[in-house]
Amino acid sequence: MIRRVAVLPHPPLIVPELTGAGDRDAAAVRAACLGIVRGLGPRWFVLGADRVPGRYGPEVAGTFRGFGVDVRVGLGPAADPTFADPALPLPALVAGWLRGEVGAQEATVRVIPADLSPAGCVAEGERMATELSGPDPVDLLVLGDGSHRHGERAVGRPDDRADAFDADIAAALAAVDVDRLSAIDPDLAAELGAVGRAPWQVLAEVVRAVGGRWQATESSMSTPFGVAYHFAVWTAA
Repeated sequence: MIRRVAVLPHPPLIVPELTGAGDRDAAAVRAACLGIVRGLGPRWFVLGADRVPGRYGPEVAGTFRGFGVDVRVGLGPAADPTFADPALPLPALVAGWLRGEVGAQEATVRVIPADLSPAGCVAEGERMATELSGPDPVDLLVLGDGSHRHGERAVGRPDDRADAFDADIAAALAAVDVDRLSAIDPDLAAELGAVGRAPWQVLAEVVRAVGGRWQATESSMSTPFGVAYHFAVWTAA
């Protein structure tokens, strides 16, 4: 049974060891992420996207070594850092770091292909809603970034379409508008580097399948590094 939904970005820079001291932008993103997950319950189901899909349970450990520093994380108390997977996808790494920082009991992470089609997102969302419909309470944490083509700090070249694209995402998250999320153009999202597109569309289908009335209790967006970071919390109304 899903009690709450949280939407966050998942940049590696939220890990202090990867940015060094004094980076105010990174500290602000880190604080925003931790502030939201502190309000979640002890059990998380995490959804993110990467090149290689997979499912990772609470026994899994990983390391940020591939991002420059051997910071080890686990998805649950039984995870053994001695066997940290250096190839663990970024969404699972970030989920493990957030879990450890706030002391959550465990996280199960589902990583979907970043290029999953809208039809595939519908099917995935329906399966996920069924899986999470049992009596045990769980919070759904959805990880993904918006466009990385904002302004002078853009990864690659800036794109004038990025502002309108992410403004639309922010409005949809603020209004719990699942139809608007389902309507995101996957080709435009790919051109703008928005890796959160598929997770957001799966989220839309999960909420649609679960039913009921939902409201956004938190919603914001920032672009400190030329990348749109979306933050939202949805609760049952």
